[in-house]
Amino acid sequence: MEVKRIAVLGAGLMGHGICQVAVQVGQYEVSLYDIEQRFLDNGLGMVRGSLDKFKTKGQLTEAQVNEIMNRIHPTLTLKDAVKNADLIVEVTPEIPDLKRQVFTNVDQHAPAHAVIASNTSSISITELASATKRPGQVCGMHFFNPPQLMKLVEVIRGALSSDETIDTVLEVAHKMGKETVLVKKDVPGFIVNRILFPALNEAVALYYEGIADRDDIDKAIMLGLNWPMGPLKLLDYIGADTTLAIGDVLTREVDPKFHVTAGLKQMVRAKLLGRKTGKGFYDWTQQK
Repeated sequence: MEVKRIAVLGAGLMGHGICQVAVQVGQYEVSLYDIEQRFLDNGLGMVRGSLDKFKTKGQLTEAQVNEIMNRIHPTLTLKDAVKNADLIVEVTPEIPDLKRQVFTNVDQHAPAHAVIASNTSSISITELASATKRPGQVCGMHFFNPPQLMKLVEVIRGALSSDETIDTVLEVAHKMGKETVLVKKDVPGFIVNRILFPALNEAVALYYEGIADRDDIDKAIMLGLNWPMGPLKLLDYIGADTTLAIGDVLTREVDPKFHVTAGLKQMVRAKLLGRKTGKGFYDWTQQK
């Protein structure tokens, strides 16, 4: 199926980045939906700010920036966002009940041919697909933060995802300039988070047990394992709440060995979520 128009549901940290990649690299028309005008304004502002950086570096002209922005169609109405979409990418918070409701609503208003993909990092694609009358047209399309820079997209096959659905999403991801991996079975955490979460969880445990300081933990992994960023700083980028949600799903649905360390739970209770709240393991309030 040829995709000409995409709807991105959610203008937040990931949503605005996916929107930008779709319009800037993929050359798609994109409807950007969120529930409040301030969320849309913030998302559009971040896209514009990112494009302005390309302009400053001489990689885009002012005319090109304006042309890209004109292909984004913001809306506060879900029905308007999806009514002409060939592909809908859901980028709402990692709350199963919320996502299921979004999928049910999208299914009612999207064209019959449209594919619905979720950017979830941990929730079952099969479960989300069951909230629709088109489970064969549902799959996972998991981008990484920030979508403008990270090259990988995990494409996840649900229990009923059709080959055409998977091929469509793979083609769109490639048109956006991404490398893809196919997750052949719908398992929590997919590939990356299944491997990454235990590392992040153990880094938090090392810190809260007083075994090493923050900077030494990050330095050890950067230099010892050649990571571009230490695990505690990476956790601040991902968000302690998102990391906790992934851990809870892995613990519940895969194996108790993934149990979340008490330190991570404490950070979420204290709203020390990382960049999104200004403080986590690092202080982000003075950084842009």
